[in-house]
Amino acid sequence: MAKGVVVGTAVVVCAAAAAAAVGVAVVVSRRRKRSRDAEAGRRKKASDVIEEVEQAFATPTPLLRGIADDMVEEMERGLRADPHAPLKMLISYVDNLPTGDEHGLFYALDLGGTNFRVLRVQLGGKEKRAAQQYVEVAIPPHLMVGTSAELFDFIAAELERFVGTEGDDFHLPEGRHRELGFTFSFPVHQTSISSGTLIKWTKGFCINGTVGEDVVAELSMAMERQGLDMKVTALVNDTVGTLAGGIYADNDVVVAVILGTGTNAAYVEHATAIPKWNGLLPKSGNMVINMEWGNFKSDRLPRSDYDIALDFESLNPGEQIYEKMISGMYLGEVVRRILLRLAHDASLFGDVVPTKLEQLFVLRTPDMSAMHHDTSHDLKHLGAKLKDILGVADTTLEARYITLHVCDKVAERGARLAAAGIYGILKKLGRDRVPSDGSPKQRTVVAVDGGLFEHYKKFSACVEATLADLLGEAAPSVVIKMANDGSGIGAALLAASHSQYPVVE
Repeated sequence: MAKGVVVGTAVVVCAAAAAAAVGVAVVVSRRRKRSRDAEAGRRKKASDVIEEVEQAFATPTPLLRGIADDMVEEMERGLRADPHAPLKMLISYVDNLPTGDEHGLFYALDLGGTNFRVLRVQLGGKEKRAAQQYVEVAIPPHLMVGTSAELFDFIAAELERFVGTEGDDFHLPEGRHRELGFTFSFPVHQTSISSGTLIKWTKGFCINGTVGEDVVAELSMAMERQGLDMKVTALVNDTVGTLAGGIYADNDVVVAVILGTGTNAAYVEHATAIPKWNGLLPKSGNMVINMEWGNFKSDRLPRSDYDIALDFESLNPGEQIYEKMISGMYLGEVVRRILLRLAHDASLFGDVVPTKLEQLFVLRTPDMSAMHHDTSHDLKHLGAKLKDILGVADTTLEARYITLHVCDKVAERGARLAAAGIYGILKKLGRDRVPSDGSPKQRTVVAVDGGLFEHYKKFSACVEATLADLLGEAAPSVVIKMANDGSGIGAALLAASHSQYPVVE
């Protein structure tokens, strides 16, 4: 009897154990299934977001051609002084561009941010090209929010100090004033080649007593107070300066484009094609137009929800729409917004959204470029950037490849839209096609300056490839040239070509 009880108990215990084991297996199986389902759901959400981005950021060639047509239309509206035109097409009053024959000593002041540069250029004509020296000076923060006199007195003092270092290689002919080209990269209503009133300060400047005043007069008074014998003969913005510097290096340059933190374009227009021009036609027959193309708008521009939100939250909503899609100031921020959506909706970087990813502009375009150019098999450099920028210690290979793909889509769209803008300018000038009368192809050069184009190689390569695609048979006659620091020497060259002295020996 006892033996039977023992055997029966053992059987019951074994049966219970087996049942428990089966139960555990079932629970584990269900957990694994839930985990697989959750992972599948996460990947589906990530895939959906990526597909949405690819569609929203698509720039097929027919769309780009339509955008170029809109650019031409808006250029013509701006040249007619249509008050509702987004492109103001500002008359620069630059009608004499460098020829290469300029001689003499000229200075340039390039003020456009927290630093300014002073350049000294000795021009020797076609036989002896420009020799130059320069110094870069940081503006003390308190002067960026002080008074106009304080800022320009500081600049004039640095100018005088720099003039005092002229060596034997730089000499001013006897009886002449030193002449200066002033690159002033803030919004200005220009009234002549050497005068213009400030519309507003930007880039962190907030100075009393300058808005509505002639910035050339402000600088001239400061130089007088400093006892500096120098005259401003040309006031230009950086894009017009880049055009002048580009033409000095290659006289086939007709367009200059800035693709850096910001963006802009300038080009040489026939004076007869400027209806709003009321003065005498310039002897050259041409006039440089400062497009301020960052404010270009078109219903065809492929604006995504990310772009609309960025614009709404910006300091200038509704303005600079084109710039916010193609310039270095904003490309990294667009990428950040897409990654944030992926982190929220698809747990791209784990269950917790990285706190730093919530910060506006935490991802800069130079960092985006570094990630985009990672060619390692496991994208370890991209992963290191995500760790440094977002504080994510361990990212999956999938997350890194998704990040790379997002960078690619944002950069590609920006580059292709920039190319469409350039194509629009060439179309306005009639340089977008092969001559139908069999005449020789006219060589056309586009001078480009700016860190975005210079350093973001995939971006610049895409600009060039897209422009060639749009031009078709005309592509071999159009050249894009990098114009490093064209705006500085360009201002000095414009001081020379608009010199108060009729003949510069």
